[in-house]
Amino acid sequence: MALVEVNAVGKSYPRWVGLRTELCPVVQDVSLKIEAGETLGLVGESGSGKTTLARMILGLVTPTQGNICVDGIDVARASAAQLHALRRQMQPVFQDPYAALNPRMNVLDIVTEPLVIHRSETGIGAGRAALRAKAVELLRQVGLDESVLSRHPHEFSGGQRQRINIARALALRPKLLILDEPVSALDVSVGAQIVNLLRGLQREFGLTYLFISHSMPLVRYLSTRIAVMERGRLVETGEAESLCAHPQEEYTRQLIAATPELPAGVA
Repeated sequence: MALVEVNAVGKSYPRWVGLRTELCPVVQDVSLKIEAGETLGLVGESGSGKTTLARMILGLVTPTQGNICVDGIDVARASAAQLHALRRQMQPVFQDPYAALNPRMNVLDIVTEPLVIHRSETGIGAGRAALRAKAVELLRQVGLDESVLSRHPHEFSGGQRQRINIARALALRPKLLILDEPVSALDVSVGAQIVNLLRGLQREFGLTYLFISHSMPLVRYLSTRIAVMERGRLVETGEAESLCAHPQEEYTRQLIAATPELPAGVA
């Protein structure tokens, strides 16, 4: 069974048209699967519905139609206890590393916040020393050392903040990371470092990724399979190398032509 199953999912929002409202579809009839241990690249222009689909998988948005199952549980119909358990299994890394971190919290508290929330399930001791030790371990996995623990987000560069975001996402040892444009707000060279970090972490921990981007070369580099979205619809899916070498849809060909090269430093 696939780790994630998206079945004929749609999402519409009301909008005003003159003096009345009508439903505006943002995602329409999308079906896809993400197998354990793979990276599914979800690619499309801004406004194509990628982030809305990701938020439905995370349980942050309820589908208007269809259903989404993660690890065999229907996300929209899960009980509070089931949803609490699911949140340990899937963690997001959002686009903007500047907005994703609480400026009033230091790195120790940011990275260990998921452990505190899920303390009863993780087995991590309640003491500060146990949390600090875990934070040091997580930071080392993303290329940072314990000297940063007492510092606050404004003291870091964008790439360092994204590493902190990734460390926090790894705290609960999730099965699935949903990476929503994780390098688009970063300089090209820094983004390349983050992409290489993500690739190494996947190999080390057997993670499953949903990697969302508008850049086809980045998606091709990191992904096992690629799904292409246009105006809320899934227009093409396939193995990464095959789809990029022999795209069937004109829209896919346009995406490939728009960003023909990988950023420097991706290897």
